Amino acid sequence: MQYYDLCCRYRGRMVRINDRHGRTHVGRIMNVTQRRVFIQPMQGGRGFGYFGGYGYGYGYGAAYGVALGAITGIALASLFFI
Repeated sequence: MQYYDLCCRYRGRMVRINDRHGRTHVGRIMNVTQRRVFIQPMQGGRGFGYFGGYGYGYGYGAAYGVALGAITGIALASLFFI
């Protein structure tokens, strides 16, 4: 399965993406194009369902794009935070 199809299937869910530069991106997939997947990262890397700071915010930052051609692996992040 191509990463584009997998990212489309996981849209709206928390994922862990590894890229060919050795970086790991953890966050919610917000959008997918033919060239990039846009994820909204977790702040502080505290895991799935973390309620950070004051109030009831979910602790997410602004979405950024990861090139689909740079992805070497993708998995649902909830598997890592159970």
